[in-house]
Amino acid sequence: MDRDRLERVRSLIESPAPAVLTTYRRDGSAHVSPVWFRWTGDSFEVVIAKSDVKLGHLARDARCVFVVFEADPPFRGVEIRGSAQLIDTDVTAVRSVIAGKYLGTAAGERFAAKRRANPGVILRLSADDPRVWDLSAIT
Repeated sequence: MDRDRLERVRSLIESPAPAVLTTYRRDGSAHVSPVWFRWTGDSFEVVIAKSDVKLGHLARDARCVFVVFEADPPFRGVEIRGSAQLIDTDVTAVRSVIAGKYLGTAAGERFAAKRRANPGVILRLSADDPRVWDLSAIT
């Protein structure tokens, strides 16, 4: 993994910027969805509900593309292409942490508690070969 490239955009990947996850339908066409995520230091993690169509796509074809970017200056971003690892576990704690990143800790805990009856899996995508951009020099 190229930690130096990711370190340059650490404030972006730790911010509450949403990401976009692309999975592939049976016919090969792309399915693109906004997602919340967390950065673990070596991979990105997303909670996917077991009822979500994305999970079916990934069970059949683990390839995916994950992109997080800024819509305002300095216009930085990260793209990861790879095969998702799907972890079937109780996602409540991870869901709480991820939601807390976007909603604040207390609201994140409430969000996860309300969704406890909606089981999920953790998508883990290793950041082995990230494509990173930073347009701060032109803004």
